[in-house]
Amino acid sequence: MLSKTIQDAITEQIKHEFYSAYLYLSMSVHFEANNLPGFAHWVLQQFHEEQAHALKFIDYIHERGGKVTLAAIPQPPADWKTPLEVFTNILAHEQKVTGLIYKLYELAMAEKDYPTQLMLGWFITEQVEEEKNATGVVEQLKLIDAKGTAVLMLDHQLSKR
Repeated sequence: MLSKTIQDAITEQIKHEFYSAYLYLSMSVHFEANNLPGFAHWVLQQFHEEQAHALKFIDYIHERGGKVTLAAIPQPPADWKTPLEVFTNILAHEQKVTGLIYKLYELAMAEKDYPTQLMLGWFITEQVEEEKNATGVVEQLKLIDAKGTAVLMLDHQLSKR
C-alpha cells in the first residue's frame, strides 16, 4: 500500500502530466492555425504521450491500493510568436517536469518506497529522451533562424514522427 505522502505526491504529478498534455494540445492548435501541420503533428504526438504518462501514474496508484483524486488543470498559453519560441518553451517545460520527477524519486527514497523508485526509473529515462528531442528541435530552429530558410523542410520532417 502507498503511503499518503507518496499517493498525494503522485496525484500532484498526475495533474502536471495532464497539464503537459493540455499545453501540447494548445501548441498543436496554434501550429494548425498557423499552417504548420508538421509542427502540429509533432506536438500532438507529445499530447498523446503525456496523457499516457498520466494514465501510467493513475494505474500505479491503483496497483498499490491507493485512490486517485483528479485536480483542476490550469489553462495553458495559446499564442507564440515563432516555432523557436514554442520549442524553447517545450524544452523549459520538459526540464521542469524532469525536476518534478526527481523530487518524486527523492521522496520515494526518503520513504524507502522501493516499488515507487523502480516505477519512477522509467520516467527518469523518459525525461532524458524528452529533453534530448526538444533540444534537437531547438538547435535546428536556431540554425534555421540564423540562415533564414528551411522552416517548411523542418515542418515536413516533423510530420514524419
